[in-house]
Amino acid sequence: MKHNKIRLSRLTTGRSRQSGIALITTLLLLLLMTALSLAMVISVRSDLLVNGYYRNARGSFYAADSGINIARQYMINGVTGSIPATVAPATAPLPPGTDAAVLTALQAKFNAAPTPIAGSGVSGATASSWPERFQITKSTLVGTCTTDDGSPCTAPSVKVKSFTYNFNYTLTSIGQSGANFGAGQSAELTESGKFGFVATLTPATAKTAFSAWGMFIDQFPICSGTLVQGTITGPVFTNGAWTFGTGTTGYTFTDPVGSASPNFGYQFGSCLQSPNPTDTSGASTIAPKFQAGYNLGQPAVPLPSDSFDQARAVLDGIGKPVTPPAAPTPTEKSLVLKNANGGAAYPSGGASTGVFLPYSTTSGVNTFTGGGIYVEGNANITLSTSGTAGQVYNINQSGVTTVITVDPTVGPNGTTTVVAGGKTTIINGVPMQRDPLLPPTDQTMLYVNGSVTGLTGTHDSSGNSLPAINDNSSVTISALSNVTITGDIKYKTEPVTTSATQIAGLGADALIPGNDHQQVLGIFTAGGDIQLNNSQPPIGGKANTNLEIDGSLATLSSGGTGGIVNTGAAITNLNIVGGRIQNSIKNINATTRNVFFDRRFSTSFSPPWFPSTTVTSTKATAATPSPTLVLRTQWQNKTSTY
Repeated sequence: MKHNKIRLSRLTTGRSRQSGIALITTLLLLLLMTALSLAMVISVRSDLLVNGYYRNARGSFYAADSGINIARQYMINGVTGSIPATVAPATAPLPPGTDAAVLTALQAKFNAAPTPIAGSGVSGATASSWPERFQITKSTLVGTCTTDDGSPCTAPSVKVKSFTYNFNYTLTSIGQSGANFGAGQSAELTESGKFGFVATLTPATAKTAFSAWGMFIDQFPICSGTLVQGTITGPVFTNGAWTFGTGTTGYTFTDPVGSASPNFGYQFGSCLQSPNPTDTSGASTIAPKFQAGYNLGQPAVPLPSDSFDQARAVLDGIGKPVTPPAAPTPTEKSLVLKNANGGAAYPSGGASTGVFLPYSTTSGVNTFTGGGIYVEGNANITLSTSGTAGQVYNINQSGVTTVITVDPTVGPNGTTTVVAGGKTTIINGVPMQRDPLLPPTDQTMLYVNGSVTGLTGTHDSSGNSLPAINDNSSVTISALSNVTITGDIKYKTEPVTTSATQIAGLGADALIPGNDHQQVLGIFTAGGDIQLNNSQPPIGGKANTNLEIDGSLATLSSGGTGGIVNTGAAITNLNIVGGRIQNSIKNINATTRNVFFDRRFSTSFSPPWFPSTTVTSTKATAATPSPTLVLRTQWQNKTSTY
């Protein structure tokens, strides 16, 4: 009996243990479920916290702060952007009322409606990826100005060299990141501060092609000789002085006149010097007419040292100088030039004669790669036209003739056709300006590494001149030494009038409407003269003693003595439609000489790779602002929920 009780007790104890384990398991499961529920609640609340605080509260703050930065930069850009490229001497760079104008523009842009941060359109204030918006609700901007010499900015002295500008500003910006502006959390920031800069004045300079002058004379010492009387068109300048003589015709300048000398010369038998535009000696008065004014005592204009840039332009279509200045070496030429007669590469040891072009050949296809035609040795050159767009160069060297036709309208990229030695070579493409910083344009540099012993257009059977330069042909012919012009060189379409009665109401050297087809010719030598040797055939049995050259003529170099000089028979009428640029004045031996300035040269238009210079103006200065310094003096933050 006792034994049975013991067994029953053991059975009861085992069942109790099983119940305890089940209870513990249940409790653990309840705890786990509670923890999971709590984690879910925390996660949801965290999302709400991120959305409500980080995205709304902080987003609104960032929106307002970005608005302040954008508006401040807008002010700075507006102020510094109001400084013109050049200003007259003794003139403040910033126009009066700049601060008020910039403030008005800012309020119109940012005050009327909320502005998304992204796409605010203000340079220098690139927005981050925040999708918020801002609105500038209040703004002020007041500027002050002082000069380095103490003179007032409203009437600065001629000695002033810099202007110091300071601008005090306040900006209030409301930012919000909610879906609807005005609902939800927002942040309002107010910033007070100032920004400023120093505008330093320097003489204004500009790169100018020499074709921009109707007449330029480098060496013209005062009282060394008088200018030929008549009407002189186009801007004129000399690094020397202009000297005038007595006579019945007088002098009329239609465009600005300048000189490095502070005086004019007046030749009355004995020469007087004066800065005045007229002078009198006894009963004689010399009174040139300056229809566009004059400016004496200007800085001398720097001159080109050589024609190396023109030679290099043939090779690469760019023509940028190298340091130190140097002509292309035989090795450089051999890499890109091929002989027009047969296509052999330029000899690595150099060549004394021959016509060469820059092109490559791949799988039998020739492709033009440079900017023109390179001639070794002396050559006679005849210019003519072919069809509506073809420009023809007939190059003769000791009886060996090469004919090159450049036509930009044939084929997808134009075609250059070369006839030499009884063989015709077709080259895809045409000479071009290939500077990657400039738009590609059809331009031809014909460089002669020697002298051009004869340059002319063609004539019909009666001796009348035919067009030498086709429409849309842009050509410069340059030589190492002399260039001799032996006959008329005329544009197919005249761009300007050559007489006061040619077109009613226009006068002389006026642009003819509809006649600008980008046709242009430049003739340049840095190492010789432009010689005139009129050798044209008779017209109707009568000798042709007139000569017309359409283009800008330049015989110019630093320290050079080149000029335009007549080496042949006397010329009755010499007409130049363009301009004449020379180191010195030489004997032209022409009864009448007229230079009709090509008004297209008044802009940036010029013959390709024509020599250029940097001109310093005494009538204008450039104001360069220092980096803008920003100082924030006060900052307030208000964040609200509504």
